[in-house]
Amino acid sequence: MSTKSFPVLTHLIVPSPSPKPHLIPSTSSHFLSFPQNPLPFTANVHHHKPFKINPLLCSSSTNSSNNAPSDQSQSQSQSHSLTLTQQAIYDYLSELGISQEDCAFISSNSPKYAQMLNDSVQDLEEWKSWSSSSGSNKNDVGNGDGEESVLIGFKEKVVRMAKEKGDNGKVAFLESLGLSLSSAISIARYLSGEPLPPLIHKVKYMKEIFFSGSNTERTLGKNARRMMKHLSIPIDEDVQQTLAFFEKIEARRGGLDMLGSADASFRYLVESFPRLLLLSAESHVKPVVDFLEIVGVPKDCMGNVLLLFPPLIFWNIKAIRTKALAFEEIGAVDNDVGKMLLKYPWILSTSIQENYEEILSVFNEEKVPKLSVDRAIRSWPHLLGCSTSKLKLMLDQLGELGVENKKLGQVIAKSPQLLLWKPQEFRQVVSFLEDVGFDRENVGRILGRCPELFASNIERTLMKKIDFLIGIGISKDHLPRTIKKYPELLVSDVDRTLLPRIKYLMEMGLSKRDIAFMVRRFSPLLGYSIDEVFRPKLAFLLNTMEKSLQDVVAYPRYFSYSLEKKIKPRFWVLKGRNIECSLEEMLGKNDDEFATEFLLAPSAHSHQ
Repeated sequence: MSTKSFPVLTHLIVPSPSPKPHLIPSTSSHFLSFPQNPLPFTANVHHHKPFKINPLLCSSSTNSSNNAPSDQSQSQSQSHSLTLTQQAIYDYLSELGISQEDCAFISSNSPKYAQMLNDSVQDLEEWKSWSSSSGSNKNDVGNGDGEESVLIGFKEKVVRMAKEKGDNGKVAFLESLGLSLSSAISIARYLSGEPLPPLIHKVKYMKEIFFSGSNTERTLGKNARRMMKHLSIPIDEDVQQTLAFFEKIEARRGGLDMLGSADASFRYLVESFPRLLLLSAESHVKPVVDFLEIVGVPKDCMGNVLLLFPPLIFWNIKAIRTKALAFEEIGAVDNDVGKMLLKYPWILSTSIQENYEEILSVFNEEKVPKLSVDRAIRSWPHLLGCSTSKLKLMLDQLGELGVENKKLGQVIAKSPQLLLWKPQEFRQVVSFLEDVGFDRENVGRILGRCPELFASNIERTLMKKIDFLIGIGISKDHLPRTIKKYPELLVSDVDRTLLPRIKYLMEMGLSKRDIAFMVRRFSPLLGYSIDEVFRPKLAFLLNTMEKSLQDVVAYPRYFSYSLEKKIKPRFWVLKGRNIECSLEEMLGKNDDEFATEFLLAPSAHSHQ
């Protein structure tokens, strides 16, 4: 069967939670994924030899109680009849034009559907047997051709029963995707006009779009929880349906961390949005995907947008374009809209777009520079899901620390997520800094310099950094001075940023006491790159300038100056004039002071 209309996946159909036996061994990764344990019957489904089965499978006529089969015999017979039912489903699907691989996967992964057909056939046989024995003296089973004809008759009855159901194989297919039998039956009715072969290819295409992403499953779950956490406005129907979809996944094992897993979440996607399987892949879905790529959503990240906001796939291009263009007002150009969609797909929803205008109005009233507001929204579009009343509460908190107007713009441009913080959590950070030794004025200054500090967890982040500073030899009395010079210390990663720098300086020959002294005098020291700052500047200091490590202990600010623009030029000037001086004398002066001190002074002298 042709598959030209739809791309092919290597992880196309969601297997059921427990492995089921397959009918045909997998020969290609371009079809459905198959279980690994083969069924206990021939692999050649189209040319198999009939199995011998107990006539009890096809007739309920009974003899004396002495001939009643044992429990084990009954279990074996039931297992065998289900095996035959799976064979019959395979044959039925083949008649519908389904590929061998897909037939094998579907028939092996629709156990409830198989049980339903099996039970229906056996119930019919029991009724016929009862009707025959009560209406005549004919007790023969079959037509006299032996057990082989009984076997063929049973499978034919299963196929006929499947045809009688009228779903044309769609119930079995939907169950193989992971849907419950009841959901599969309900959705099959909804899809009554869709032939099975193109439906299978459509599902493969949808899975490629929704799940062939480069991001991890946990990342999607984290984003979904963040979007829900910061939503505080009345929502439209599209967002409501998305939340209902999230709730279905959250209620299952693994929760929203499984959102990006096709095996776990595709069934809930279909149950929540069955209309998805009615969309035309070529004339509707592909144009939507192409447009999203144009505005900056990479194809391998398409699932990040569509799984977090599935209703978007139903919109026409004109509606999407109109809503995307609305963000030109905040200076969104080139791929900015795509970047915003990856962070917060709900920006295109009706409720978010209506709130967008109100958010802009609030910032305008606060006289916050528009450029700062635009930058904040582009970098953290979750702001658009925040109610204006909640937003004003945080603006009041910032105002109490003297952060208003232009300064407020600088703060929200640096750390827009701070506006989504709860006022009581913000006040806890303020109290924490006051306990460390800062007054309100200096707390406000720290807020202006490092606003992300105020959106940090006290126990997991701030206290951990305080303990670290005390651990390397900074006394509690020196903490305010150290932090004031470089508040970024409190949001730096201990293991990946602070400790590696201390370890390097100690490897170069500095003691722990030396480093503590340097940090007290110049705390930005621990923010510099080892490869770009420490290594080249120490090499020049020790090898070219022929100074000692104690010189940088005395003047750690040496690392703050540009090697090429200031350290080297001034050193070569002094060397040319045969002048020796300390690092502070060489670098601590501005250009005019340096010229007056050294260029106009007599050469061949030393500064002690």
